[in-house]
Amino acid sequence: MTAMEFNYKLLGLQKNLKYFAYTLTSNYEDAQDLVQETFLKALTNRDKFTEDTNLKAWTFTIMKNTFINNYRQSVRNNTILDKTDDLYYLNLSKESNDGMPDSAYATKEIHKEIKRIDKDQRKPFEMYNDGYKYKEIADKLNLSIGTVKSRIFFTRKKLMEAINEQ
Repeated sequence: MTAMEFNYKLLGLQKNLKYFAYTLTSNYEDAQDLVQETFLKALTNRDKFTEDTNLKAWTFTIMKNTFINNYRQSVRNNTILDKTDDLYYLNLSKESNDGMPDSAYATKEIHKEIKRIDKDQRKPFEMYNDGYKYKEIADKLNLSIGTVKSRIFFTRKKLMEAINEQ
């Protein structure tokens, strides 16, 4: 495929890419930036595209990965460095209600509800909340990724129902 053909086919995907970018970002300006960044990466890495493969899927993958990397970078940039001995302020939200008595009570109630859930259901949920990825949880617990996802989903659902009843 020549560079002109590649560029022409890439421009033909612009409408689809804009729509996909908007579904990822929920913001028009951010979506536009994501589309431009995707085009730049696709054009820069044109030599990595295999000619008999799906250009649309390749470009959408670039966009999805770019979005994820940008999100992770923004999370890292918003992390607060904590110099206290017990790391109390690390990632503490500015809107945190940690000093409020009712938030401490609510936290205790949530933990109590979590402990009531069957261990097989609870373990993947706790690991996910501790920052493990689905694949890591599946490998560590010797489960399929689908089982891990469904256990986390149903645990969340049970917790929401239990909290709403109180």
